[in-house]
Amino acid sequence: MAQIQIKNVAKTFGAYQALHSIDLTIADQEFMVLLGASGCGKTTLLRIIAGLETATTGEVWIGDRRVDHLPPRERGIAMVFQNYAVFPHLTVFENIAFGLRMQKMPQAEVTRRVERTATLMHIEQLLKRYSGELSGGQRQRVAVARALAMEPDVILMDEPLSNLDALLRLEMRAELKGVLADSKTTAIYVTHDQVEAMSLADRISVMHQGRIVQSASPIEVYRNPAARFVAGFIGNPPMNFLPATSAGNGQWTVAGQTVTGPNTDAAALEYAIRPEDLTPSETGLPATVRLVEPLGAHLLVTFDVGGHPLRAVLDSELVLKPGDRLNLAPQAGRTRWFDPKTTLAVA
Repeated sequence: MAQIQIKNVAKTFGAYQALHSIDLTIADQEFMVLLGASGCGKTTLLRIIAGLETATTGEVWIGDRRVDHLPPRERGIAMVFQNYAVFPHLTVFENIAFGLRMQKMPQAEVTRRVERTATLMHIEQLLKRYSGELSGGQRQRVAVARALAMEPDVILMDEPLSNLDALLRLEMRAELKGVLADSKTTAIYVTHDQVEAMSLADRISVMHQGRIVQSASPIEVYRNPAARFVAGFIGNPPMNFLPATSAGNGQWTVAGQTVTGPNTDAAALEYAIRPEDLTPSETGLPATVRLVEPLGAHLLVTFDVGGHPLRAVLDSELVLKPGDRLNLAPQAGRTRWFDPKTTLAVA
């Protein structure tokens, strides 16, 4: 079992609080993605799990062992870094075998593991080549194979695909998810790229200012963001936000229109809707076209709604130009409401 438990972990660097009381449980063989903007604390948390950084307070457990007092080599983990960290003077075989040789593993077992992981990563034909002769994508495959060859309980990855071009990243994402599922390894993956997070994760933990603000499946994070930050961070383009004032009994005024929402005592909320969940309609929010951006199969249209910008992803067959007016209706059940004071979801 390689369940990971992070209990009340905090980290300070002098007067700066990088992590605030993190509690997180990652199931055995789960693919967990830590997602957030630069400086949110995700890499610090990963380094604490790895043993490369010491927590100020809290505990880290892997399986039934508390490991925060153990050096990295005794934690049953392997890491893949952003910069690959492969040795250009060694062959691909020797790069993959490096950690195994450090453990003085018998040659037959070294060969078995190297060949198995090389085959998993589709680089078995490169084993005799020097890594300095490889492309960036091939070097990344070597780095992942080296980590998997250790047969770790846990594999930690810190933005491992960020140096690859867009097409190669797409290819590597698909391969990585399949390889890790086959290896039955618990994985923690750090990224600022929401597309990577959505496509790879069993569960996403969204981090902001040293805290986990939501931890849920990708579709739950996308459809039901727990906080305004999540709604504004996830999605391209992100959710739209419009001010709403209470008209009483669960009715709210949004851009001059009466909209049914949560029945609370609040005088004001924020009404949120994703751009792809808006459609032209005879009724709905009155909108004036400000900008039209063709995106192939779709149009990204920026509207003015009651003096506030609002984006909608619409069918490319629509003919729209700046100044046109129409009404936009949300799909049923696709709106969210946020408290502007707490920034948390109300409904």
